[in-house]
Amino acid sequence: MSINSVKDHVLEVIFSYLELPELRNCSLVCRRWYRILCDENNDVWRLHCVRRLAEEALKSDLLASLPSYKSKLRAFYHAWNPNDTSRNIYVKPNGFTIHRNPVAQSTDASRGKIGFRSGRHAWEVIWEGPLGTVAVVGIATRDAQLQCHGRYVALLGSDDQSWGWNLVDNHLLHNGDAHGNYPLLNNAPKYQVGERIRVILDCEDNTLSFEKNYEFLGVAFRGLPSKRLFPSVSAVYGNTEVSMVYLGPPLDG
Repeated sequence: MSINSVKDHVLEVIFSYLELPELRNCSLVCRRWYRILCDENNDVWRLHCVRRLAEEALKSDLLASLPSYKSKLRAFYHAWNPNDTSRNIYVKPNGFTIHRNPVAQSTDASRGKIGFRSGRHAWEVIWEGPLGTVAVVGIATRDAQLQCHGRYVALLGSDDQSWGWNLVDNHLLHNGDAHGNYPLLNNAPKYQVGERIRVILDCEDNTLSFEKNYEFLGVAFRGLPSKRLFPSVSAVYGNTEVSMVYLGPPLDG
């Protein structure tokens, strides 16, 4: 091993103890530091992952879509927010999956940690339990409701602060109204538990789209407001679980 390689390894270990804002500053210091921090699979990002992510998450297939340690760490910081969910929902120890408790006559929602008002963003949602009568995936502002007592409703999409796709009946929902069937296909297949849905939010064109099984399903909503929009789901079925994995910018640009 060359002297430079040893020096690089020492820097990687040092960098692994710094917080993310400090790492951004370090990347501006010199080309060498920038080169080290651009390697998304080196010890800097591996050790950050080991310290912050649950071993269960790192070893599972849940993060299989993410090619590097840095992308896994990024997904963790964008995962479900344990402080921004209905009281009937909790985030499991893996950090990426929410569990809805078996509470009768209640509809419950959750939001991601980070919302977006610029750029293009994609994330995957995997429903890992029964859908029940209503299971909605989409986006919401910070002002959208997280719980509806006394009944089962399509909570996400029930007001002007949220937009959703009900996987049970393939209806688009916003402001309490159904906005047609989605996707616009004859005899569109229903969602099967465990399938990965890719949500694509384009804050430049103000659109929300979906993919399923790597097939683009078309634009679902246009004319989204210039507000911070958060990944969100709402559920009614007891003990159902929903995982969310942030991917970054969509691969088409």
